[in-house]
Amino acid sequence: MPAQPRPDRILNGPIPLETLRFGLPIAAGMGLQTVFNLVDAYIVSRLTPDVAGPALGAIGICDQLTAIGTILSYGLTTASTALIAQAHGRGEKHEVRRLAWQSMLAVSALSIVFGFLSIFLAGPIVAGAVGAKGKVSELGTEYLRVIGGGSFSIYFLFQLTGIQRALGSAKTPVLLLVLSNVLNLFLAVLLVYGPGPAPPVFSFGPVIASALHIPRLELVGAAWATVLARTITLVPVVILLAKRFDVMDRASIEKPDRAILGAVIKMGWPSSAQFVVRMLAMLLTHSLVARIFTTATDQSATTALGIVFRLETMAFFIAMGWGSAAQTFVAQNLGAGNRKRARHSGMFSALYCGIMLLFTAFAFARYGTPIVEFFDKTPAVVAISTTYIAYMVWSYVGLGIGVVLGSAITGSGATRTTLVTDLGVVLAFQVPASLAAVWLSGSSLPRLWTAIAVTYGVSAIVYALVFRFVGWMDAMTGSHVSNVARR
Repeated sequence: MPAQPRPDRILNGPIPLETLRFGLPIAAGMGLQTVFNLVDAYIVSRLTPDVAGPALGAIGICDQLTAIGTILSYGLTTASTALIAQAHGRGEKHEVRRLAWQSMLAVSALSIVFGFLSIFLAGPIVAGAVGAKGKVSELGTEYLRVIGGGSFSIYFLFQLTGIQRALGSAKTPVLLLVLSNVLNLFLAVLLVYGPGPAPPVFSFGPVIASALHIPRLELVGAAWATVLARTITLVPVVILLAKRFDVMDRASIEKPDRAILGAVIKMGWPSSAQFVVRMLAMLLTHSLVARIFTTATDQSATTALGIVFRLETMAFFIAMGWGSAAQTFVAQNLGAGNRKRARHSGMFSALYCGIMLLFTAFAFARYGTPIVEFFDKTPAVVAISTTYIAYMVWSYVGLGIGVVLGSAITGSGATRTTLVTDLGVVLAFQVPASLAAVWLSGSSLPRLWTAIAVTYGVSAIVYALVFRFVGWMDAMTGSHVSNVARR
């Protein structure tokens, strides 16, 4: 009989200790994933100067574009894993299996849609919608076709590792994500540089690439490396779900169930829309910078954002890690009928996230300049990047607290509450403040950075009020889906 993770600690252990034990590996792993992404950016930054700068800018834009699809998928993952965790807390194994399979069917459909859009509409999206110019637009179009066309790999990786977390496993999903990133770096060296030249630290790459007749693909090689690494990692993920967690049995493999899919989508679309709102807000920043502070010959501001947004992504991913822990604890404890314990687990997860991001902010503030120069030593790029870091890093604490409390709320199924909260903060504050920063007299990049930093603080305050005073735990939907699954 397959070994099963025990929910005893999540349901009965001391909350301060167990949220720390469960959440820290996830948050650290998510943070480590962005470290690998930074090294990936370093690989690209060591291409010839005429390619490296525009390539970094193109990656920054494409990361935000592909994140829209990833976050739509993550919304489905958030909803389905919350329901799976609730069912696991009630001890309903059959419902866990059916929900897992139906959620994978939903992710499959999303993969087809976004793969098609990325392959056939990359050019109009990068140049037309975002406003990228020159070499950035050219490289971004090529990169988006590959990374977006292979988006199924990250959708399924997040979905399947999310199911593992919902069942109480914290370390295994992290190890699998780390494995994916290590493989990604190895493949990137081979595909980006090909037979050479390459920096001395990656001297092994040209030797292997020459032996295997791998061409020098430059930026698009980084995209292929990412897609291949994620796809390969899916193999052990599927095996673990089938063997260790006993989720993917043949009896659960059935045609799409409209009732279950409807319940998952009904709960998942607000969560997806919530994170799309956040990413559209980031794309607004990219678009304002590209349209107002760059020219066809000077894209320093776009290149700088391509670098600093990767640092911000680290803070966001750390928060997502603690948020995943909060969601699992809230969902399982609500499934077991323990509302007080569910609320306390969300509070401690937010506290730990805030502390971790304080240390992260200190590190960025202290070492921001050498980190930026590691990728690009162009004076204009360094100046813009370090100014962004100076204005933004301490606001990451507010960003993280808002993300974790929002994730805790989604553990109950109250995804519309988090959507309305995020939509309110972005539309009522961030968009007007950002537009005012660049359209009013005396517009400048520091004014735009200030508007975004204050938004993160406002988000934390609003989410704290919603978490404390709104009856989000009453949205618990597990019993409804349980009845559907038994039909």
